[in-house]
Amino acid sequence: MNFGEAIKALKDGEHVYRKGWNGKAIFIALKKGEYLDTPNNRFDKVMTHDFIYIDTTGLQTDNLDAPKDRVPWLASQTDMLADDWEVVGRD
Repeated sequence: MNFGEAIKALKDGEHVYRKGWNGKAIFIALKKGEYLDTPNNRFDKVMTHDFIYIDTTGLQTDNLDAPKDRVPWLASQTDMLADDWEVVGRD
């Protein structure tokens, strides 16, 4: 699928990844924003707008120094023009 279709899938709650990415078991997902008065708002730190994050916590690679994190993600031009996006699961 293309990037526009991948964004639609994210908005529908799917996790997506690119076949062309190095490493296995990584994906991006959409985190919905929360209201400031939510019970989850510890220390006044909730994100109030939606954002996309990349999850590499399950990364499978030969690089022992590769980070295994969950951090905000921005698409590169290569990512935006790619047609190798696939759905990998959902929340």
